[in-house]
Amino acid sequence: MPEHRIPVKGRPIILGEVLFDRFPTGETVLGGAPFNVAWHLRGFGASPLFISRVGKDDFGEKVRKAMRNWGMDLAGLQEDPLHPTGTVRITLDDGQPDFDIMPNQAYDHLDMTMARSILGNTDKNGLIYHGTLMLRSSATRETVETLSADTGLPIFLDVNLRDPWWDESDLVPVLERARWLKVNDMELSIIADLSGCGKDDPMEAARHIRTTYHTELLIVTRGDQGAIAFHESGETFPITPAETDGEIGDDGIMDTVGAGDAFSAVVILGLLRGWSLPTIMQGGQTFASRVCGLRGATSPDPDFYYFG
Repeated sequence: MPEHRIPVKGRPIILGEVLFDRFPTGETVLGGAPFNVAWHLRGFGASPLFISRVGKDDFGEKVRKAMRNWGMDLAGLQEDPLHPTGTVRITLDDGQPDFDIMPNQAYDHLDMTMARSILGNTDKNGLIYHGTLMLRSSATRETVETLSADTGLPIFLDVNLRDPWWDESDLVPVLERARWLKVNDMELSIIADLSGCGKDDPMEAARHIRTTYHTELLIVTRGDQGAIAFHESGETFPITPAETDGEIGDDGIMDTVGAGDAFSAVVILGLLRGWSLPTIMQGGQTFASRVCGLRGATSPDPDFYYFG
């Protein structure tokens, strides 16, 4: 259980998939972008409410055990007697992950009534985080829409466009609802096309997207080039790995699975604590670099989450 406590103004609600990444070596690693974000936030001392669904199977029990041991709240974790706990087959090409996401998994069948029942006393100072894989089933789309309307909480949207699991007609409404938006450079190009602004100049495309969807903050992650933030004030803040003190570890980069999730977790922490934009970006890049030294996306070591 994490020992490093950081006061947080508001409780983050994390919606979405929990699954097991299957690597070419045969290794299985617990993950899923929303789960990774919730795990990291708990590691930092926050108390996220993670809402997801697992199967009535061995993998589902492993999820419950891991969450329990890490001190996470299991109130939002549903059990599905008909569908399996999620899995993804991962292959690595020069360290870059390629994802084969299995269809019709337990997390695709969130029970909205069960989810609503645990949000009766929602912290009005919190936020909702979700990704775009939540859009691939009608059950999860409806849950996202309903919980957003019920709580009135601002939304952090983490765009993860995995073909064939997204559609323009579903993507645009969630872009319009988001207060904070994170994309990678490839997703920036896709959304730029959808927005009709072109993609020849990524900086201008990002500014156009932020303005079009009225987001307070747009963060574009750029792999080994770092990240850049676009704020509604007009402030732009770029960060590169060389500008941070992130430690990748003695073995160097193991893989980049989950680096974006690590960045998102720090951004959420910073938003809830009222950090400045430079502090958020420096912290996000530092922690994302650190996660690149892991096999998989999270660590069970509380000291891993200590920034000093």
